[in-house]
Amino acid sequence: MTKLRCLVIEDEPLAAEGLEEFIRQVPLLEFAGACGDALSALEFLKNHPVDVLFLDIHLPKLKGLDFLKTLQHPPQVILTTAYHQYALEGYELNVVDYLLKPFGFPRFLAAVNKLAVGSVQLAVGSPGNNPQYLIPNTQFRVSHFFNENKRQVKVFNDEILYVESLKEYVKIVLVGNKSVVTRFQLGEFEAHLHDPNLLRIHRSYLVAKDKIEAFTATEVEVGGAKLPIGRSYQGGVGEVLLAGR
Repeated sequence: MTKLRCLVIEDEPLAAEGLEEFIRQVPLLEFAGACGDALSALEFLKNHPVDVLFLDIHLPKLKGLDFLKTLQHPPQVILTTAYHQYALEGYELNVVDYLLKPFGFPRFLAAVNKLAVGSVQLAVGSPGNNPQYLIPNTQFRVSHFFNENKRQVKVFNDEILYVESLKEYVKIVLVGNKSVVTRFQLGEFEAHLHDPNLLRIHRSYLVAKDKIEAFTATEVEVGGAKLPIGRSYQGGVGEVLLAGR
């Protein structure tokens, strides 16, 4: 099985460790090493073959994009940064994707599924239809544990229908008529999961986009429930759903 050797170029130790952990969870990725600055990365690349760079933009000594411009035959590149204003310049350098910090494992998977193995461009889709599919959904279901009545309850992201704010708590409504109530404010919960499939439609509701059965200008239907779309969200919700984002 072909593996993509990955080099992390990141000056923040915790961010570098997080990327290493993500890489090691994916069967077709191989962690090759980590460098804290671009000059160290240049030395590393002289002696070690690399297929993918996870490249931070704000590096000491030499900035990430300037480093990238020095490479005559760069490998595939996924940029990581806390600053969105560099996205356009990154894509002009033909990067694969642009990860805006902080990002979670679902967003990481979305980025690596755009990588190419050999001459095959990977894409999110059905593992059965694509023998080189990078992330087998059945093996890499993302889950979190939440405290409910002194129990730690596992919730799989792909089972979430919607999340309702109950002031200091949230109610996580799941497929199969199940739900979990845990102590979180809705904004904290959204940031904790950092799941691009969860769409804010109201100050009190997050909805799983792939579970929405129907919608109008003022409400969505999911799991048999009709949830209101907040006035300030009405234009954006329809645009996102119709665009399939």
